[in-house]
Amino acid sequence: MGFQRVRIPRFAPLIRPNDRTNRCLWGWVLLGLAACVGGCRPRVVVEPTPQMDIAESFQIRVLLFDKISECVLSSPNGFSVAAVDVGADASFGTASSDVQVDYIDGRIRVGGSVLGRRVEIRSRDPYILTVNGERYRGNLTLLVLPDGAGLEVINTLPLEPYLAGVIGAEMPSYWETEAVRAQTIASRTYSLYIKRRFGNGREWDVRRTQANQVYRGLSAESATIWEAIRTTQGKFLTVPGTLGGDEIFATYFSSTCAGHTENSQNVFGDRSPALDGVACSYCAGVSRRSFLAWPKVSIPVEQVNQRLVERYPSLSALEGIETIEPTRVSEYDCLQRITQVRLTGKNGKTDTLRAEDLRLAIDPTGRKIKSACFAIRRENGVFVFDEGKGFGHGVGLCQYGAEGMAREGFSYESILQFYFPGSHLRQYY
Repeated sequence: MGFQRVRIPRFAPLIRPNDRTNRCLWGWVLLGLAACVGGCRPRVVVEPTPQMDIAESFQIRVLLFDKISECVLSSPNGFSVAAVDVGADASFGTASSDVQVDYIDGRIRVGGSVLGRRVEIRSRDPYILTVNGERYRGNLTLLVLPDGAGLEVINTLPLEPYLAGVIGAEMPSYWETEAVRAQTIASRTYSLYIKRRFGNGREWDVRRTQANQVYRGLSAESATIWEAIRTTQGKFLTVPGTLGGDEIFATYFSSTCAGHTENSQNVFGDRSPALDGVACSYCAGVSRRSFLAWPKVSIPVEQVNQRLVERYPSLSALEGIETIEPTRVSEYDCLQRITQVRLTGKNGKTDTLRAEDLRLAIDPTGRKIKSACFAIRRENGVFVFDEGKGFGHGVGLCQYGAEGMAREGFSYESILQFYFPGSHLRQYY
């Protein structure tokens, strides 16, 4: 989705001036002192891992690593290992000891024991595993890729503790409570949607990166995040289905819409009334200025060509891209968001791309070319992206807008209804 972690600007007012401001400022001072004293300590587990035996429909499988050659595992109380395909197993019971994992001759080796091509790692209470220094709740599946290109490491855990590792990675936990709750429900709904749509055809449901939504395990957790999860537990969004009844949908979100969210069909190609664009004035007062209007970005033509062909090999038929021109723009005039571009090659051939695909191919981080709201031109051997506005794809929930609404007293229900018009809040479990 191209999601980005967002932060409050250093000098942005967190709340309106009153007595609460003084208490908030003292809170920040004390928090800063605590960070200085304990900044080097591991994050304390603020909540036990709930319901490890929950039904599969309430679990999520996260692709942590892909095509790696090795990793290092550990767990507070050890873990058990089962090679599902060959019936072998092992146990590692020493607390906090590192266990090396790699593969040899197409089989996975765990701590010196050569097992099969599919290995299940089962954690013990408190159900926490450390992978390459990062802590995650739940269990792991290790797979040798069919082409022998390396290992996949998949983290399986209940949906709610998964969200605890997502929300704080996607939105600052110190933001207004109602904004964090709105983000929690949007992330829960999105997880369920992606699991249902794509999970049956592969070994995992979501990636841990912004390709879906960022997941950082225990390092993203906090007491306030868990409170938002508890107070919205099992709640998700639906829209009226085409065949009657309700259906879940992709509750996209991004950092800053800069005045108007975008119709999902123009960006991702899917259509839902709840994903039509809405005029948003709420992010303007709280977002960073560099998100509302970002400086021009210049990238060498050769680098643009290289990155586009790497991402889309069929573009090599153009024999070098000479020009990039908008062919479609958003119907919302306030931003002039480009939705499609035409690429013209040295040989005169042309091809088209969605503008969102173009920007993320050229800038995979999404932190330079922050959105598809830009003017583009070629000059002196570089492509120049100028007059940029907004941060992210602009579809669905505007995160800074949600924060702005929460500061004005709107509830999480109202925030979700505003950014996903016509949607309904339901209780999944």
